[in-house]
Amino acid sequence: QVQLVESGGGLVQPGGSLRLSCAASGSIFSIYVMGWYRQAPGKQRDLVASISSSGTTNYADSVKGRFTISRDNDKNTVYLQMNSLKHEDTAVYYCNADISTGRSRGPIRHWGQGTQVTVSS
Repeated sequence: QVQLVESGGGLVQPGGSLRLSCAASGSIFSIYVMGWYRQAPGKQRDLVASISSSGTTNYADSVKGRFTISRDNDKNTVYLQMNSLKHEDTAVYYCNADISTGRSRGPIRHWGQGTQVTVSS
């Protein structure tokens, strides 16, 4: 079994910062791309940022320069540092990871349970 557990969400004021963490655990052979998505009420789930196993990153235009994605492969953990937060960043944030559980098994995309981020004064 493989699971992703997120933490770090909460309530912050505009201009504030939060750091989200997502740790993968279970029978893991290899982790490929990891990323963060977010979904606001009534809207679709959109990509926020992703990072490959080699460290190549990709960001949504709306968060470039404010958010930073990183990963610790030894801990099977991906992070999202969020600075200069805005009201429009309010959403449920989900981490994801493509994980293989064996040498002869293809990767499967896994999702975290989601963590609420609310930006409000």
